[in-house]
Amino acid sequence: MEIMVTGAAGTLAKHVIDQLRDAGHSVVACYFRDALELDNRERVTSYRVDITKRGFEDVFRNHKIKAVLHLGRITTTQDRLANRRYNANVMGTRKLLDLSRKYGVEQVLILSTYFVYGASAYNPALLDEEAPLKASVLDRNLVDMVELENLAHIYMFQYPELHVTILRPANIVGPHTQNGLSLQLSRSTTPYLVGFNPMMQFVQVEDMADAVVLAFKGNKPGIYNVAPEDWAGYQDALKMAGCATLPVPSIPPGLTNLIADLSPKVGLRAFPRYLVPYMKYPVVIDGTKFTKTFGWEPKYNIRESLAYYRDKKQFKKAS
Repeated sequence: MEIMVTGAAGTLAKHVIDQLRDAGHSVVACYFRDALELDNRERVTSYRVDITKRGFEDVFRNHKIKAVLHLGRITTTQDRLANRRYNANVMGTRKLLDLSRKYGVEQVLILSTYFVYGASAYNPALLDEEAPLKASVLDRNLVDMVELENLAHIYMFQYPELHVTILRPANIVGPHTQNGLSLQLSRSTTPYLVGFNPMMQFVQVEDMADAVVLAFKGNKPGIYNVAPEDWAGYQDALKMAGCATLPVPSIPPGLTNLIADLSPKVGLRAFPRYLVPYMKYPVVIDGTKFTKTFGWEPKYNIRESLAYYRDKKQFKKAS
C-alpha cells in the first residue's frame, strides 16, 4: 500500500515513516520547507511541494495513494504571519481532502492539537472530545487551527468514504521537536507567569508516532484526544526539564502580551503570545477514548519524557 505522509521533514513524521516502512508499506513523503533527512530511504519517495499549489496534484497522479497521514500543519512557532498559516493549514488541507476524494484515497488521518480547546479559567477538570473548541474566540493566533478542524469535520460527515480520523494530542516533546512548548523546555532559563502553575500533559514523540500508526492501522474514523494519564504543573515540568525559571508579571494581562510580542523584535527569546493563556489556565484532556479504542500504551511517563531536556542541559554544561 502507498501511504502519503505530509510534513515529512518533521520529527514526528520521520518516526511514523520508519514504522510504516518497517511494516512493508511504500511511503510518499511530502515536505514543504526543511530538507528531508532520513536514515533509510528504502520504499520512500519524497517530494518537496507546496500543497496549496497546482503541482501538488501531480503527486496523486504519479502514485496509487490509499491513505493520507496529514502531519504537516504549520504552527505559530514556524510562521508568525497569520495569513500564511491560514493559507497553508486551511486552504492547503481543503485541497488535500479534495484531491483525496478525486483520486480514491480510502483513509485520511489529520493531526490537530489540544490547543483548539482554548485555555480558560472555566475549563472542566478533564476535557473530552465533545468539549467546545474555544481557541479562536480566546486568541486570534489560533484561528487557523480551529478552522482546519472545522473543515475536517465537514469532510468527515459529508464524505464517509474518506474515513477521516482527527487526533488532538497533548504537548509533543522529545528529541528534535520544534513546537512552542518544547522550545521553552529546551532553554536553560524559561519564563513562567507569577501566580500561575497550570496542569499540563506531555506525550513523548515516539509514543505519539505509535499513536498515529495505531490509528492508521485501526482505521476507526472519529475525533480522539491523545494524552497519557499523568500531568504536572507547568513550573514543576520546568524543574523536571532542568530549566531555571524566570518570573514574568501576569498583571495587568496586557503587559504579559506586550512582553511576548516585543521580545522577538529586540532579540530576546521569551515565549509566543498564543502560549500565554496556556501558561495561566489548565487544559487537561481526557485520552480514555483513544486508549480504549486503539490499545495505545505510552512507553514514557512524564518524568521520562522531560528528562531528555534535563540530560541535554547537563551534557552541555559538562562539555
